[in-house]
Amino acid sequence: MDEQADPGSGSGRHLVIDGHNDLPWALRELVGTERGPEVDLRVATRGRGLHTDLPRLGRGGVGGQFWSVYVPSSLGEAEAVATTLEQIDLVHRLVERYADRLTLATTAAQVREAMAQGRVASLLGAEGGHSIGSSLGVLRVLHRLGVRYLTLTHNHNTPWADSATDAPEHGGLTDFGRRVVGELNRLGMLVDLSHVAATTMRDALAAATAPVLFSHSNVRALCPSPRNVPDDVLASMAAAGGVCMATFVPQFVSPACWRWQVDAREAAQDAGLDPNDHPTMTRFAVSWEQRHPRPVATLRQVADHLDHLRAVAGVAHLGLGGDFDGTEQVVVGLEDVSTYPALLAELRDRGWSAADLDALAHGNALRVLQDVENAATA
Repeated sequence: MDEQADPGSGSGRHLVIDGHNDLPWALRELVGTERGPEVDLRVATRGRGLHTDLPRLGRGGVGGQFWSVYVPSSLGEAEAVATTLEQIDLVHRLVERYADRLTLATTAAQVREAMAQGRVASLLGAEGGHSIGSSLGVLRVLHRLGVRYLTLTHNHNTPWADSATDAPEHGGLTDFGRRVVGELNRLGMLVDLSHVAATTMRDALAAATAPVLFSHSNVRALCPSPRNVPDDVLASMAAAGGVCMATFVPQFVSPACWRWQVDAREAAQDAGLDPNDHPTMTRFAVSWEQRHPRPVATLRQVADHLDHLRAVAGVAHLGLGGDFDGTEQVVVGLEDVSTYPALLAELRDRGWSAADLDALAHGNALRVLQDVENAATA
């Protein structure tokens, strides 16, 4: 990326492009998708249980945000497609309501322009292949509506890809799954490998002709969650020009938090519930916590993951994907979207240079977005 086109360079402030924020689903859960834009984001929303609002985005230095248009992977494919379209509509309406602060972005150039204007470049990411209903036509429609990454699975397998948290079914990607990767590359959409099984990660890297993304994942070497990325995959991802965006979800940060999550999932299953259904598991975890106090994860542990990412993949291949408003528990010191500067300060104290921090905060995300655009043949 041309440093002169980088709105954060030399400014003394490291603007952040975050890979994953679940505010759209949190608004749906709070007031419904039709009324979601009625929640006033110009004032503090902490009292409504949200991690995100416009003042806190400003304090956090957020210049670009991938808004997740997540829907539960427990939905049938037809319902998942319809619900995804509703979530896309919700994000479009939020951008329209706050047009002085947010702007829809579908290209790296539009992200740079928005950041230079002091607005939050709003990108869309579809979290799970169930959102396309096993249809390349639906995938193309999502692209036309502005979606710029597809996470290949969520917590459940799709008919064509294995999830990290479901029983293996395909051994990675099926032939149709490889066609999905090929179509994403053709369209200039990012292939997002958060949530997928390691076998799916490796198959997707072998099939892809453009760099891939992990929108919100950490390293398995420091926390054994299957949602995290093994070192060999990190190395392959980096060799292919991809980016892994570290997440702040405690069970992907701290081994103790992951162990608590495993126990809670087992208890939910014993109670006849599906632990891979995110809304169900979230509600169950609240009651489980009353009898089994959670351990905590810390900002320093997130920094440890970033140090490991830098050592294995290199500073040009990492970013930030907080997953705010997509987790019921937050990391101590990283409680909401205002807290990115605290993490960057910790890394600065560990010897990260200003150039390293710019690359982490937004430079690498812009580069991979541009690279995937440049590789498109649509």
